[in-house]
Amino acid sequence: MPHCHTFLEELRRRGYRITRQRKAVVEVVAHSGRHMTAEEVASELSRKQEKADLATVYRSLELLVMNGLASKLDLGDGRTAYATGRHGPHAHLVCRRCGKITEVSEEDISRIVSFLEEKYDFDSRPYHFSLHGLCSSCRTEAG
Repeated sequence: MPHCHTFLEELRRRGYRITRQRKAVVEVVAHSGRHMTAEEVASELSRKQEKADLATVYRSLELLVMNGLASKLDLGDGRTAYATGRHGPHAHLVCRRCGKITEVSEEDISRIVSFLEEKYDFDSRPYHFSLHGLCSSCRTEAG
C-alpha cells in the first residue's frame, strides 16, 4: 500500500472524514520526500489543479502532526515546514541571521538523543527538531 494510503487509512480508522482536499494534502506531503511549508503544499495543489485554500492545508497538516503521522519544524522567520515519518528522524541547525539550514548527521543526532535520554530519562523518539543559532559565516561577519 502506498505511503499516503497508509496515512489515509489511519486517519479513517481514528474516525476522521477523508475529504477530497484532505486526501490531496496528504498525497502531496507523503509523496514529496522532503519538508514542505503549507504554502508549498498549497502551491503544489494548485499546480495539480486541486482546490484547497491555505486554511484547509494548515488544518490537514496539523491533523497529521496531531496524530503522529507527520512532524513540524520551525525554520525561523515564522516559517514552519512539515515532513512525514517516512522522511525519518532528523535534526536541523537553522541560522537565525541568514536562514541557512544544515542537516545534522544521523550519528550525531543519535549521540545527542542518547545523552538526553540518559540524563533526563526522556524518550524522544522519533525525533525531528531544529536548533537555532548562527552559522560559521554569520558568526565571522558578526566578528
